[in-house]
Amino acid sequence: MKTVAVEEVKAHFSDILLQVKNGEKVTICEKLNAPIAMIVPIKNRAVSRKIGILNGIASFKTKGNGKITEEEFLGL
Repeated sequence: MKTVAVEEVKAHFSDILLQVKNGEKVTICEKLNAPIAMIVPIKNRAVSRKIGILNGIASFKTKGNGKITEEEFLGL
């Protein structure tokens, strides 16, 4: 984990974000080295959704032309 001062973050923000993108955690400190914030990478940035995840588990029926009311959709 890297520790940087606020002034360094202001001066090198793009470089610090690149380090975070590459997995580095960065702690931001005040002048007295007191931590005030942390920038951490997002674990799963590109989360893909599985299509058909409810196939065979959930279903719904329509009447007539395929249009249903909100109450019918919610099962009220």
